[in-house]
Amino acid sequence: MQISETWLREYVNPPVSTEELVAQLTMAGLEVDSVTPAGALFNGVVIGEVLSTEQHPDADKLKVCLVNVGGTEPLQIVCGASNVRPGLKVPAALVGAVLPGDFKIKPAKLRGVESSGMLCSEKELGIAIDANGLMELPPDAPTGVDIREYLSLNDSIIEIDLTPNRTDCLSVEGIAREVALLNGMDWTTTQIKVAEINHQGTLCIVLEEKAACPRYLGRLIKGVNPKAETPSWMQERLRRSGIRSLGPIVDVTNYVLMELGQPLHAFDADKLVGGITVRMARNGESLALLNGQTIILDDEALVIADDKQALALAGIMGGSDSAVDDATQNIFLESAFFAPRAIAGKARRFGLHTDSSHRFERGVDATLQCRAIERATQLIVEIAGGSVGPINEVKDDTALPQRPAILLRRQRIAKMLGITLPDEQIHEIFVRLGMCIEQHPEGWLIAPPGFRFDMAIEADLIEELARVHGYNNIPNNSPLMRAELGKATETVLDIDRVKDLLVDRGYQEVITYSFVDESIQQAVAPDDTTISITNPISADMSVMRSTLWCGLLKAALYNLNRQQNRIRFFETGLRFLNINGQLQQKKTLSGLILGNVYPEQWGEKPRKVDYFDLKADIQALFSLTGCVVKFDPAKHSALHPGQTAQILSEADEKIGILGMLHPSLEKQLGLETPVFLFELDQELLLNKAVSRFKPLSKYPSVSRDLALIVRDTVSADDITASIKSSNEPNVQDIAIFDMYRGKGIEEDHKSVAVSITLQNFSQTLTDVEIDAIFNNILQTLAQAIGAKLRE
Repeated sequence: MQISETWLREYVNPPVSTEELVAQLTMAGLEVDSVTPAGALFNGVVIGEVLSTEQHPDADKLKVCLVNVGGTEPLQIVCGASNVRPGLKVPAALVGAVLPGDFKIKPAKLRGVESSGMLCSEKELGIAIDANGLMELPPDAPTGVDIREYLSLNDSIIEIDLTPNRTDCLSVEGIAREVALLNGMDWTTTQIKVAEINHQGTLCIVLEEKAACPRYLGRLIKGVNPKAETPSWMQERLRRSGIRSLGPIVDVTNYVLMELGQPLHAFDADKLVGGITVRMARNGESLALLNGQTIILDDEALVIADDKQALALAGIMGGSDSAVDDATQNIFLESAFFAPRAIAGKARRFGLHTDSSHRFERGVDATLQCRAIERATQLIVEIAGGSVGPINEVKDDTALPQRPAILLRRQRIAKMLGITLPDEQIHEIFVRLGMCIEQHPEGWLIAPPGFRFDMAIEADLIEELARVHGYNNIPNNSPLMRAELGKATETVLDIDRVKDLLVDRGYQEVITYSFVDESIQQAVAPDDTTISITNPISADMSVMRSTLWCGLLKAALYNLNRQQNRIRFFETGLRFLNINGQLQQKKTLSGLILGNVYPEQWGEKPRKVDYFDLKADIQALFSLTGCVVKFDPAKHSALHPGQTAQILSEADEKIGILGMLHPSLEKQLGLETPVFLFELDQELLLNKAVSRFKPLSKYPSVSRDLALIVRDTVSADDITASIKSSNEPNVQDIAIFDMYRGKGIEEDHKSVAVSITLQNFSQTLTDVEIDAIFNNILQTLAQAIGAKLRE
């Protein structure tokens, strides 16, 4: 939210500078994002009145103007603006003036005609980004007055980043209340004159959804002039609040929104059929909005309707069919309270975010509607005229927010803040906050006002005391506590050790959103049941991820598009599964590699990563746990069918999967290089075998190599498992170091070279014992996998 400092100081004007005011607000929890000048730096510009215009003798698009700038003689100024005309009041830059950009005004000749100054647009004064002509000032603007003084440009625009609980500060009055509180001053509320009733015309109002809209006020104002000019002071205040002028009626509703914090809406009364009904929309009902968008409603959307159709999306945006325009004569002014739960998330569902929805979904004061409609009536009549009808109010008191008193205990204040505040100071703070306070034996009973939705429990009140007293004024005390070392189990590996290993192997940790685009979720995991979000942040974050690959692939593509051609990513996080209708969260470790194995260098030739590079990384992870895993061929819709394996424990429990991204998915995602991925169940990965001492033998070891002929379908794990199944206690190590297919090897077979290390703990093995062991191993291999020695 942004407001004008000058506007704020009309309500409360503490004796502090802008910098001190900003510091006060920030330290009170209303963080100021920026402070910018209301207008660019310039000087020497006054209000001028165009007395006459003549066509330039040597240029069709230029006019020679006589301009009264408050001096003894009018000035001759050549101007090319299309809207220059006699009687127009405009900003006139005099000779010697300096405009934004250090543009100095000097006497000049334009096509042979002398020009003693310059007539200015909003753009040339740095007030607006663009302009279609001269800046037109009201006819009563005083000639010769400095334009900076007239437009109050010696002002600052304060932009405040409010937390969702502080909707009470989404108005100038709300900020003024805070400033007065922080400086211990009184402040002036908006003076509202109750309108004189000129006719008795009303519209019938029906509340079908009283829980969603427990209070609705409406008023008919007849005979308004929609072509009336919004006063420049109001346009400027709206501009400095980030709102552009759209005509007197809309400008008034926006002005009251910024002034009081109550959203309002004006309907063209002549476009309404019958009365007003607040109801839920009908499934399939359409509504053309003011922004030109047409939406299809369902029965969860609250609407304002007449007897014919939906007119507005309640608390969010009005419809174009009932909007005021240049032909509007009669308006129906709406001021309502909508329950936050009825509005929350509805704007995002339709891709909208408005000033009204921003306030209603967080909470608006349920007692503010009458003040707001009277203030809007006062301004409309002053600017556009009109005949005022009575206010028609329909409400359900039982559905309006109830604010019960909260017990605040003295002892609790001292315990939570560590300081003792005088009773008088506590009483003054809560009174200035607009709260009703009563004495209680233990402290006070405090009833929050309607605009403080965030006051619900005792801790909220104590937080207010700390905030107003000043966090800097609370002494720093080191807490006293007894620390007890937690028990560290040896059967669980720390996830940070896993991360460190991956970083050591060249990976980088990334963090991606749990919300992903439904299209990539369906592409990567089409067999998983989609978990949709009811109120997504945006269309490309509409479902919960069932695999971390969605975010990793998106991050990889982002980096590839920025010339990062060697990527190693990993992420730890939750994936969300719908298993038989039950939503489950699983901790997961996922990773991705692509590009060259090594960074560019002179010592190694470039080589692209492959399946075995990723497998080596996975094996390194499990080496930390001491657990033995095996890799079995598997299938996954997102992975290449010939380069995919599932990772199983010794008990055949699935721990994860790894493989190469399927070429069709690679092409669909716009990746132009092979990508390899893995995903591991984090809890199963971290199961660690307890380390046990194994004595070292003092006797020599013996290594022998075997060249085995096996079928192509036999895996390295099959060979290793068969050797272990021979139950030879002297076998200490098994290593496969070569594989050969080709000449001398029959079809569908391969030659595998295996190195076996033997060692005994009580003696040196003899050749006879060694031969017996290897004969037993060969016999076991022949029976288990049909292996035979290569000749």
